[in-house]
Amino acid sequence: MKNSRFDTIRSLKTSNVKSKLDLSNIKSTDINILLNKVRLDQKNDFRKKIIYFSLIISAFLLTGIITFI
Repeated sequence: MKNSRFDTIRSLKTSNVKSKLDLSNIKSTDINILLNKVRLDQKNDFRKKIIYFSLIISAFLLTGIITFI
């Protein structure tokens, strides 16, 4: 039993040391890259909205033309 307790305590200590080391190696990112990604996402969303809106309008126009003919 003594060996298992000792091994458990040792593993806990090494895991704490590893987590402290991981926190010290935090990488930073460039804010411009993130802003460019957001702008591209906004542009793509706007294009999708225009496409959906134009499809809905064309469907209404098509049904209107069919009903009047």
